[in-house]
Amino acid sequence: MKVTAADPEPAMLEAAAAAAQAAGVEVTFWQGGSYELTPDMGPFRLVTIGRAFHWMDRAETLNVLDRVVTEDGGVAFFHDAHPDVTENRWFRVLRETADRYTQDAVHTGERRTGAHRRYEPYLFASAFSQLDGLSVTCRSAITMDDLVGRAYSMSSCAPEKLGERRSEFEADLRATLAPFATDGTFVEVAEMVALLARRPERRT
Repeated sequence: MKVTAADPEPAMLEAAAAAAQAAGVEVTFWQGGSYELTPDMGPFRLVTIGRAFHWMDRAETLNVLDRVVTEDGGVAFFHDAHPDVTENRWFRVLRETADRYTQDAVHTGERRTGAHRRYEPYLFASAFSQLDGLSVTCRSAITMDDLVGRAYSMSSCAPEKLGERRSEFEADLRATLAPFATDGTFVEVAEMVALLARRPERRT
């Protein structure tokens, strides 16, 4: 099995390459994003997309993947959701704090409505309209540093985008999250979701 990993950010590819080497896994790395995809890439049997589909031209990306993915292949999407339970009160605060520091109004609005998580309208209009989903809900303890790191992993709050406001953002985030911790620890209830999209089976 051959694996190709793609990302537009060189630093992400460097980190992935180091992890692959440490794990003894052979991976080919390609610098680029959805807008650099071409029909002559691949072919690939499975394309996986993490929490990034909402940043893409979703219809066009699926159109290109239709010419990249083999007939018996598919596209797998992965994301997480946080149920509206008491333990997750910190999640809303984290999002609200992040929104105050981001200037990406379009995607901020999508997050508020949950529109960025709805893949179905694009998939039903694409070649990959047969959908199968799986989700697992888990409850675990996380630290303040975990949440700060997660905030920085969000594209809207990446350190390079925050620039000189990074220290202000982190101090604000830690202060607003602190009341929801017990002995410095938060409880997270998260639903891990996987969605596999394939071409419908042809009837004979």
